[in-house]
Amino acid sequence: MTQIPFIPFAEGEALLDWIGLTDALAAGHALPKAEIGDTFLYRDPDTLLSRAAWIDGLGMAVKTATIFPGNPAKDAPMINGGVNLYSDADGTLEAIVDFHLVTKWKTAGDSLTAARRLARPDSRNILIVGAGTVGRNLHSAYSAAFPDAHFTVWNRTPANAQAMADAVPGLRIADDLETAVGAADIITSATMSTSPLIKGAWLQPGQHVDLIGAYRPDMREVDDNALHRARVFVDSYDTTVGHIGEIKIPIEQGHFAQSDIVADYYDIEAFKRGSDDEITLFKNGGGAHLDLMTSRYILERWRTR
Repeated sequence: MTQIPFIPFAEGEALLDWIGLTDALAAGHALPKAEIGDTFLYRDPDTLLSRAAWIDGLGMAVKTATIFPGNPAKDAPMINGGVNLYSDADGTLEAIVDFHLVTKWKTAGDSLTAARRLARPDSRNILIVGAGTVGRNLHSAYSAAFPDAHFTVWNRTPANAQAMADAVPGLRIADDLETAVGAADIITSATMSTSPLIKGAWLQPGQHVDLIGAYRPDMREVDDNALHRARVFVDSYDTTVGHIGEIKIPIEQGHFAQSDIVADYYDIEAFKRGSDDEITLFKNGGGAHLDLMTSRYILERWRTR
């Protein structure tokens, strides 16, 4: 009987690299478009969330998360879960991968895939907006593609920015967001904001803006002016346009249109700059198809270790 591998966080992460992952994500979008589906089950206040994807030629994955808000009071993680990866050839279970490993690398890798194509290669000043776990992961990812860059963090709560700076050597702290945005070549934002933090009027020619934080229909990190001033790209029309406030709200209010989006990753050749001076903006929406691509990359690295 074949033993199904379980790939835990630390052992899996030691095998991965950000550039390799972004290449794998790009290659995954050259395959037929994914079928995706989400299910939610509730037992107040707890949630079971499953996200499934099937890509012809790559296989199937079901990523399941349990969210138990009362766990921290018991010294247990609030979010747990795993990813089941299935063979494209015969549907057999190939691996179970740690939920947090897949989520970390999928989320930051998604953004880096766009930045490698849209940000100016000579970008040297990178601003991280938000000092949470995702912000720290973005520092790791962007360092791989822009090794000579200097990083600055801004956070609404200064103590959290200080904590991140204490943990990340060389990271500078910004006191004023407007000033920090104006000085950056790349702005990557991962906040829980429901109203725009970053104003289009602050943006400068040649910048790349990467938006991760808004994931609900009521959440936004930039204003309408930012969308108007930039060439806008998304990872997937299906997971952003009708689902995430960053795009959904301005479309519903008549300030933006889906046709204003240049492309998603299924037209990845369109992810390129028209000039050094233009502003590019990418909305990271995530999705189970990206979990599948990331999990497949992790398994391939595990098998060749």
